[in-house]
Amino acid sequence: MTQSNLQHQIRVQSAGTHDYHVGEPPDERAQHHAKCRGYDLSAQRARQLTGRDFEQFDQILAMDQGHLHILQRRCPPEHLSKVRLFMPGRDVPDPYYGGPEGFEQVLDMVEAACRDLIAELRASLKSPTS
Repeated sequence: MTQSNLQHQIRVQSAGTHDYHVGEPPDERAQHHAKCRGYDLSAQRARQLTGRDFEQFDQILAMDQGHLHILQRRCPPEHLSKVRLFMPGRDVPDPYYGGPEGFEQVLDMVEAACRDLIAELRASLKSPTS
């Protein structure tokens, strides 16, 4: 976000659909691979999505179809248009049970999707209808 100069216009948060790891830092392997690319995740702590998130945020992005369906079921009807896949038409795999290459693959996918999302956000911020 900082490289795109949008950090003062866009707020990004991460939340899980379940409460499995609330309050915990990201997986050490995820932190390691992210740090190798210049991302410091050490201060991040897991939290669970709340009903208020659907009101507060303009977009609620799911990493895969399973989580998309959970979000759609939990989302109030008036906010359903905010819920979508992070990578349209494609799931981001969970690297948790694999080796290091899985974390690298996911980072590649997320970085590419973020570039597309940032371009989309830039366009919507410039649009007179937004």
